[in-house]
Amino acid sequence: MGHPARGLSRDCSPVPVAFDHPLWILFSSGTTGVPKAMVHGHGGIVLEHLKSLVLHNDLRPGQVLFWYTSTAWMMWNYQVGALLAGATALLFDGAPAPERLWSLVSEHSVNVFGASPGFFQGSLDEGHVRPGPRLLTVGSTGSPLLEPTERDMGLALGDAVTIASVSGGTDVCSAFVGPTPLLPVRRGQMQARMLGVACEAFDAAGTAVVDEIGELVVTAAMPSMPLSFWGDDGTRLHETYFSTYPGVWRHGDWIRFTPEGGAVISGRSDATLNRGGVRMGTSEFYRVLQGVPEIEDSLVVDTGELVLFVVLRDDNDLDDDLRGRIRTLVRADISPRHVPDLVVVVPAIPYTLTGKKCEIPVKRLLQGDAVADVADPQSLRNAEALTSIVEAASAVTEWSTR
Repeated sequence: MGHPARGLSRDCSPVPVAFDHPLWILFSSGTTGVPKAMVHGHGGIVLEHLKSLVLHNDLRPGQVLFWYTSTAWMMWNYQVGALLAGATALLFDGAPAPERLWSLVSEHSVNVFGASPGFFQGSLDEGHVRPGPRLLTVGSTGSPLLEPTERDMGLALGDAVTIASVSGGTDVCSAFVGPTPLLPVRRGQMQARMLGVACEAFDAAGTAVVDEIGELVVTAAMPSMPLSFWGDDGTRLHETYFSTYPGVWRHGDWIRFTPEGGAVISGRSDATLNRGGVRMGTSEFYRVLQGVPEIEDSLVVDTGELVLFVVLRDDNDLDDDLRGRIRTLVRADISPRHVPDLVVVVPAIPYTLTGKKCEIPVKRLLQGDAVADVADPQSLRNAEALTSIVEAASAVTEWSTR
């Protein structure tokens, strides 16, 4: 560490470029269809990464940042941004075994450690969560950090470690809402809007709302918004972000801003469970089901009927007792209108390479779309799960009669 790569000179002359000179192309995760190829610029990325890492995560020269990621996820690019702050970026290539990654946190005196909510829940299940000697912050992103997971992480790490939940997107290679060292951490919430981000929750009429779930929008340009989509004349970019609210970026997530200024992400707005006019984000479902010991994983979609797919632990069966408990929990903790019409056991839930559940691709498959039209297999962690989830649904007699 610290030595130049073999064959490379220590002398490196920077080349001046324009602020909007193309830097890289990043591909979206594929949760809503075939990935988009987004071109970002030099200046915007440098500004956003310095701001996020230094001002929001309090990363300082000489410290170590370790975010478990792959080159298929924007967090790899974000992690390399640690070099801008004079910090060290710790990179890891291999399977994300909780015991190994938490050992690296200790071995390399990591100050800021980040991963996905799924990794942290797996670490808790295996009993491998432990603070390193210099660990100050644990960051979580990729999907909503459920409140029970955040609570248990806090208990395992102690008060000296901050749980920093953040939400953004590959689209801007940065965050809209996230942590700040200047405000208290409230369980179940991201602390605040990121500096310089005009982020709001819009209702259907385009009015900003507080303490209500709305569309996550950005009403003024961020420096790192994409310059373009590769090979696009601007049409697809405009349709993707600006066709719902003219002149306003619609990101596609449900968000609720609390009166204190905190934020809660409820999942993708195009995956909303709208039952009799009562809208609910999918993360609420997963929060409730997290307390069912027989269920290892789950995915819920609304195709006109509410379909819940579950992966069961060990040798458990979906008997009448388990069906009844699921429906009772949902009725009591969410609403009677969101009780599943159908519960289907599947061998696995499909995920993108960045750890996001493929809710929209599954919904579109159940509505008759072809696999090739809803997702790129190379953008998925387990592409075979998409096919098996449809086969499992088709095999259920109830499905064909609804």
